[in-house]
Amino acid sequence: MKVLRTPDHRFENLPDYPFAPNYCQVTDQLRMHYVDEGPRDGQVILMLHGEPSWSYLYRFMIPVCVEQGYRVIAPDLIGFGKSDKPGKISDYSYRSHLDWVWSLIEALDLNQITLVCQDWGGLLGLRLAADHSDRFKRIAVGNSMLPTGDLKVPKAFKVWKNFALFSPWFPIGKIINAGTRRTLSDAEIAAYDAPFPSGKYKAGTRAFPRLVPVKPDMPEAEGNRKAWQSLEQWHQPFLTTFSSGDPIMRGGEKVFQKRVPGCNGQNHVILKGGHFLQEDSGVEFARAVCEMIAADDSAA
Repeated sequence: MKVLRTPDHRFENLPDYPFAPNYCQVTDQLRMHYVDEGPRDGQVILMLHGEPSWSYLYRFMIPVCVEQGYRVIAPDLIGFGKSDKPGKISDYSYRSHLDWVWSLIEALDLNQITLVCQDWGGLLGLRLAADHSDRFKRIAVGNSMLPTGDLKVPKAFKVWKNFALFSPWFPIGKIINAGTRRTLSDAEIAAYDAPFPSGKYKAGTRAFPRLVPVKPDMPEAEGNRKAWQSLEQWHQPFLTTFSSGDPIMRGGEKVFQKRVPGCNGQNHVILKGGHFLQEDSGVEFARAVCEMIAADDSAA
């Protein structure tokens, strides 16, 4: 496997991203970057990004949660951000991403985790929470799902998948900007482009759409079906924080609210914004997470 590592100078002077880098060796070959802010003995909030973003997406949420005394861990998935990037699309699989994130959780010995996830952050985080429920205490999910390949795939997703795989032009920053309600600044767009000095660094971003289980017999579809069985027995706090303007995921909160017992009694919110709701309503998203934790603590 050929592994690429983005030069550090690409990440200098990013707007609103003052966080010190931390690294974890998740395999012999691969190093994962993560943000680690807040008191080391604070309750852990694990923020998982999706496609094609990185931990920069959570820059408005991290300070809000840290101010409340929580410890925030926000990794860059392998292939993204400051993490190492295998050079071929075939180097990535749903299973490998699960293993890489789990390796980080084990290495940092994270427990009583409050999971915050969006997009592929949910495909990974929800699966890990279901498979390792002893490590997770609460979940907040926005604009994500745990697909099993048993439902019809929206046309918009098919278009996105083909674009990611075949388009010679794959401008990460502009893609993020297209998925937000507000218009990102040129500096913010450049920050999303920073991990990818050239097209050869983008294999991970192009791989993700093809890994989504859109057919029942695809890899990890059965694993996700079993995970749903676990989530249907999940009685701990489960908060939905979907946005009003996501063309693919809008309304997905109803699926969780119907199937996951932990949704009962939670102050679910519909936030203003597009697919990348952390950009449009990051502070509101973070406050909802903090309120969920505080309410759970006061009820204990």
